[in-house]
Amino acid sequence: MGVIVNDFNIMVGTVNGSGSQSANLVLMRSIFNMGVPIAGKNIFPSNIAGLPTWFNIRASEHGYMCRRAGTEILVAMNPATAADDVAQMAPGTLVLLNDTIGLLKERTDLRLLKVPFTKLVAEISPEMKLRKLLVNMIYVGIVAQYLGIESDAIDLAIDKQFSGKKKAADLNKAAVRVGQRWATENPIENLGYRIERREKTKGKIIIDGNAAGALGAVFGGLQVLAWYPITPSSSVCESAIAYLERFRHDKNGKATYAVVQCEDELASAGVVIGAGWAGARSMTATAGPGISLMAEFVGLSYYTEIPAVIWDVQRVGPSTGLPTRTAQGDVAFTYNLSHGDTAHIVLLPATVRDCYDFGAEALDLAEEFQTPVFVLSDLDLGMNNWMSDPFPYHDKPLRRGKVLSKEKLDQIKEFARYRDVDGDGIPYRTLPGTDHAKAAYFTRGSGHNDKAEYSEKPHDYKAIVDRLKKKHETARSRVPQPVVVTEPGASIGIIAYGTTHHAIVEGRDLLKKSGIKTDYMQIRALPLCEDVLRFIENHERVYVVEQNRDGQMHELIRSYGRALTDDKLRSVRHYDGTPIDAKSCVDGILAGEKVEVN
Repeated sequence: MGVIVNDFNIMVGTVNGSGSQSANLVLMRSIFNMGVPIAGKNIFPSNIAGLPTWFNIRASEHGYMCRRAGTEILVAMNPATAADDVAQMAPGTLVLLNDTIGLLKERTDLRLLKVPFTKLVAEISPEMKLRKLLVNMIYVGIVAQYLGIESDAIDLAIDKQFSGKKKAADLNKAAVRVGQRWATENPIENLGYRIERREKTKGKIIIDGNAAGALGAVFGGLQVLAWYPITPSSSVCESAIAYLERFRHDKNGKATYAVVQCEDELASAGVVIGAGWAGARSMTATAGPGISLMAEFVGLSYYTEIPAVIWDVQRVGPSTGLPTRTAQGDVAFTYNLSHGDTAHIVLLPATVRDCYDFGAEALDLAEEFQTPVFVLSDLDLGMNNWMSDPFPYHDKPLRRGKVLSKEKLDQIKEFARYRDVDGDGIPYRTLPGTDHAKAAYFTRGSGHNDKAEYSEKPHDYKAIVDRLKKKHETARSRVPQPVVVTEPGASIGIIAYGTTHHAIVEGRDLLKKSGIKTDYMQIRALPLCEDVLRFIENHERVYVVEQNRDGQMHELIRSYGRALTDDKLRSVRHYDGTPIDAKSCVDGILAGEKVEVN
């Protein structure tokens, strides 16, 4: 068989807490350092240590970033899962098996190599604790040797992983060399897979979405961060804290920000809203269960028209669900969160660049519209490794919205906090402490009129909520607009959002090979805009692809379009907790087009 270059998948099955993460990141970065595009997906359990974990490394000559169905090389280090891991492999898969693991039934159709990891690691260190960590670097050396990954690329990755820790770096390099030597002494004929040097990662970075979003928020003027730890959102706040500590001090070294770790998610929402009322740019980050707790405060923020930003790094639910699995199940929930008639601005990042951009954009929109703004990332985007171009510096002025200063108050006859002056539904506000007789008002979560006076009169309430709806309508044209990619002659359309985007990019290429041309619309925010309906009107059929059971975006589009039928707008769903792959998209669309699925 011919050699497949730079286009295959490596899966490592290990135990959470064993130190394998460092080895997996080194292996991934080594391929990246060879100039080959990569994507890393970590599937890990909801505990600190002891349960199975899997790390998938995809090398893609074409730069595809989504999870890929199928594995060409398996490293089986975990006795508890080795049998199941091996059973899932297709014939011809290379399996590197720890020789201390006894399989229930050995496969004769696999390239199975039993590796004496325990014996090999004993050559490196006499300390048992170190051996448990270094053993993982041995499989890095073995895989690298078989695939042709250069030693310089590995050393560069190790130096980055253990930056400032020369002793640790040297020990790990020694472990890699032991693995390389073993692979040289145990060659494989016609492996069929190889890494060859390219220049496709030159100037690129590797970052996770949580860190990217945190960086964007800091450059977007974040002043108050309140949070309560919850997987998979904690590293949004942890990263933001690190960036704030690094970048946000005045000339005297005094911090120009505040961080509050609260007793729960409800309290963190309260701090964010209080800070927003005071005029500070504020945010929190959480996941689905935390959003549930925040519902009442979100309604308060919406009705009193106080800016707030809430990152929801989505995971599998309902209840506490699967905290370390990914999903897009909070779309409908967050869009109308709280009691009564509410509708929120929701940003839907698909890439780490989106996370960075939306980190600042969410703060701008929250102040412009005086309302809570949600950023719906997910575990796959938030916690996994993504290749990206470097981010540009945010040099645009902050958009503070309709804030009346003392000077502006001098120029108007009357200030009515909840009055629509400009016809866009967005009122003017003043900040507490503004030194002017006209500046004061009561912030009311109870019924009020446009002067912020207490009122239970039906026409006052109706006027307020109708204006809030008008404000939401104004947002349709001001939130990040959809991105459309067309193919000449396409009659089939695809709509997706968030990390589903990456599966669509690859899936469209696969569909084209099957003779189906498609146009693609990536939705980037709610509320939806008229372009979505025009896109649907211009196609015979449109498939909405998403990662939840009920087709939540599909239903939101149908509600917006009202007259749309199942024949015109169809739903393709993936919701088993794994990141969606291109084949799942393609199979769903082919089935809808009544094309036989292989």
